[in-house]
Amino acid sequence: MNVTLITTTELSKILGISDRTIRKAIAAGKIKAKKVGRKYEVFIPSLDKNIQEKIKQKYYNNLNVESYPICTEEEKKIALSKFDLFLQWQQFFQKYKGTKIDSIKDFISLYRNKGNKYAKINKISVVTMLRWEKKLKESDYNWQSLLPKYNSVSKSSQLTQLERDTFLGLLLHPNQTNIGKAIKLTKHILAEKGIHNTSSEMTFRRFAKKYIQENYDLWVFAREGSKALKDKVLPYVERDISKLEVGDVIVGDGHRLAFQVINPFTGKPCRPTLVAYQDWKSGGLVGFEIMLEENTQCIASALRNAIINLGRIPRFVYQDNGKAFKAKYFTEAGIAGLFVKLGITPIFALPYNAKAKVIERFFREMQDSFERLLPSFVGSCIDNQPAYMKRNEKFHKNIHNNYIPKISEVIDLIEKWLCFHYAQPCPNVEGKSIGQVLEEGKGYGINIEELDDLMMAIEIKNIGRNGIKFLKQNYYDEILYGYRDKVIIKYSLFDLSEIKVYTIKGEFLCIAKRLEPINPLANYIGDAKDIEELRQRLKQQKRLEEKTVKMYLSGMKSKKDYYLPFSQERDLEEYKPIDAQVEYIKTFIEAEEAYDTPKVFHNRYEKYEYLKSKTVLTEEENIWLKSYETSDEYELIYGI
Repeated sequence: MNVTLITTTELSKILGISDRTIRKAIAAGKIKAKKVGRKYEVFIPSLDKNIQEKIKQKYYNNLNVESYPICTEEEKKIALSKFDLFLQWQQFFQKYKGTKIDSIKDFISLYRNKGNKYAKINKISVVTMLRWEKKLKESDYNWQSLLPKYNSVSKSSQLTQLERDTFLGLLLHPNQTNIGKAIKLTKHILAEKGIHNTSSEMTFRRFAKKYIQENYDLWVFAREGSKALKDKVLPYVERDISKLEVGDVIVGDGHRLAFQVINPFTGKPCRPTLVAYQDWKSGGLVGFEIMLEENTQCIASALRNAIINLGRIPRFVYQDNGKAFKAKYFTEAGIAGLFVKLGITPIFALPYNAKAKVIERFFREMQDSFERLLPSFVGSCIDNQPAYMKRNEKFHKNIHNNYIPKISEVIDLIEKWLCFHYAQPCPNVEGKSIGQVLEEGKGYGINIEELDDLMMAIEIKNIGRNGIKFLKQNYYDEILYGYRDKVIIKYSLFDLSEIKVYTIKGEFLCIAKRLEPINPLANYIGDAKDIEELRQRLKQQKRLEEKTVKMYLSGMKSKKDYYLPFSQERDLEEYKPIDAQVEYIKTFIEAEEAYDTPKVFHNRYEKYEYLKSKTVLTEEENIWLKSYETSDEYELIYGI
């Protein structure tokens, strides 16, 4: 049996219908067939797939419909259109009185006059029709012979082995030599070896094209490296986000913004860093912080904002592998591990694997829809710079708006841009926006005070003269005066103006405030705040000194058997009980006060305080007091 033709009698038996019914379908054009004498043979490929399957089951040993060449649906339609056109010409030729060539010419003329029924077929001619007839006869009228490149045999490249090796040695080089230069260099190298009759340039190009198509993995790895191989060739893992809920996983990373802000410390323009956390399920930005550099404080603040915005503590945090993200403040178990205290499981991305972090897509979207709209946009690289930054662009430089925002202004702008971001379709939930999915999955809220307390870091510190040295700053409270044992401090990265101090046993001591340095010439060039701060510090020193003296004296009174460490050879009458010693000291102090010794003052208000404390003043001192009370310094300090 022919693999493409079946008689009407055989087909009628398989379908369980009469032969006449099949002939009527052929006459109506519903079935394509070939007339052989008085009988018809039906083209199997023109039948429905169900009928083809029945024919295959009936004649399985002799017929294999699936053995046809692989082709696209478009190629199949074109080939069947050609075959249909050829059958129409055959029917026309059977009734035509004349030669075959003339019948083809007249058939083409009638076909064109009636309109081109098969628009996808190119212009046909006598030669075209004869070529179709030859192919169909050679293939026993198999319509697939009219497919593009049917029976084409792929010819191997005509390059010699030496040409291949030399050419590939240049192409598969990490310096990425382009194909055109590689061809020229190959010809030159072979000519140096005495081989002048080499293949043509097109042969080299065909070889390169075929090699890339068949060995794309080697091509990418040799020229671009293992990272490009992972990004372009190796299969990726598809994630099923439907298994997650809002707030289960937040993804964090840092991003260097492509616009400038005013540095609050130097006043100069700089590109700040955005640390952001994105909810994986909804794709919405839930927390962010902007600082000059990516650091622990910036990351902790962004995480805190994300938790407050979500109204719940996430189960997992999937974030960058950078040094700041893996700081002991977050990861170290024990007294300093934030994730342990919050009950969060941290997951760190593999190094140099940006595609694993879904937040990278958000950063690209933000750069395109937000960062580019700011006047201080400078681009993320040289190729991405705006026109006004390029050389000789005088027009764009003149019309450019040179305004550079502050960090606080940028934060406000991002908050407004988030309205646009939340209105975008959610990539993981069809039919809903990012904002809708995020709002539906938020928690019931977080106690901010408890959260801040949980997020406080803990360290063990020593106490010095100026209290506790922490982050290059001194923190002091009078409770710490005279205390030299180790202490535990708790601090919040969101407010470093104070720290909580505990003993090693966990007993609360005090809240130590940060000490700010004082102007070294506060009395001469400082403002009222500097003068008052210096005054309070000096008062504190005097107060603490008096405290130490009083404690010392009270301790001496409690020791009745206390004796001064004089030599044993001296008269015992010189030893005085402790009460007598105290009275002697008081007498000495009173005598010293009675004797008006000249005082040396560091500033004017010290002299004023001293004179106000005296009971008896000289005329000169009264005049000085009245003069000082009318001065600007007196008004600034005492506010009277």
